[in-house]
Amino acid sequence: MTAQIGYLLPTREQIMEGRPETGPLLDLASRAHALGFDSVWVGDSLTARPRHDPLTLLAGVAGRVPNLTIGTAVLLPALRNPVILAHQVATLDQLCEGRLILGVGFAADVPNIRTEFAAAGVPFEKRIGRMLEGLRLCKALWTGAPVDWDGRWHTSQAVVAPTPHRPGGPPLWIGGNLAASLDRAGRFFDGWFPIAPDAAAFAAGLARVRDVAREQGRDPAAIAGAMYLTVSLDDDAAVAEARLNRFLERYYSQPAAALRRRQACFAGPAAELAEWLDGYAKAGAGHLVLRFAGDHQRHLETVSKLSHA
Repeated sequence: MTAQIGYLLPTREQIMEGRPETGPLLDLASRAHALGFDSVWVGDSLTARPRHDPLTLLAGVAGRVPNLTIGTAVLLPALRNPVILAHQVATLDQLCEGRLILGVGFAADVPNIRTEFAAAGVPFEKRIGRMLEGLRLCKALWTGAPVDWDGRWHTSQAVVAPTPHRPGGPPLWIGGNLAASLDRAGRFFDGWFPIAPDAAAFAAGLARVRDVAREQGRDPAAIAGAMYLTVSLDDDAAVAEARLNRFLERYYSQPAAALRRRQACFAGPAAELAEWLDGYAKAGAGHLVLRFAGDHQRHLETVSKLSHA
């Protein structure tokens, strides 16, 4: 397997279990790094699925575990003022010395996410346009030059300092499987980072993203391919399946069968996981971000042995 392996910290799960302490999360990040994982990631939500703030927690990870790639899986930029976001991200990128990847999304149209947008005082409609404009403003501010902006936001000779450690700011990855999502990834983003589909469809989707990039005069080879994957390991496949289903239903309050049609999931023995992950690597995924359904220490150690076999 040639893909890099990332680990998603269980911020949502810790809150659901009444364990908000950040020390254990930082310990997990340190353990993942010690076991050879290439990156550590944090998800995002305000009120729909409450959890730790991703940028703040990743700052803690960067301080605890130097020389580790960190990322958001995924951040919802539309919920944030882009001038403030640009400042936070630039500072975080300085903390981790340019090892930050911003996975971003625009959120599904479901009632609790609409309520989340309302709670943040952000219109849900036209959220994609809002996200795209906000990220363009971030990138303009990351140059360090004074920025005049007249759109959803207004700035006059605005300067953000520091600028990111990485010139131009961290790479921006986005998911989505619809045709418009693939076109958007190819036109505007540095990577395609979906939560589905299977390996064969991933290869086709990545090819489309890179075709669009080429049509836009961009270097298609520079567009990263990545996957967000949920994993439940047990030598008894039935036990792994049951654990995965319980995990998904508790996490999302939706039927597991419906969720598994929309998310790439694996449940079964470790030996079969290696082949499953390798399918995505061969399909062009250079980075695989794994979310574990419980028992994180065991999953970390098992996957570490597989990836270094």
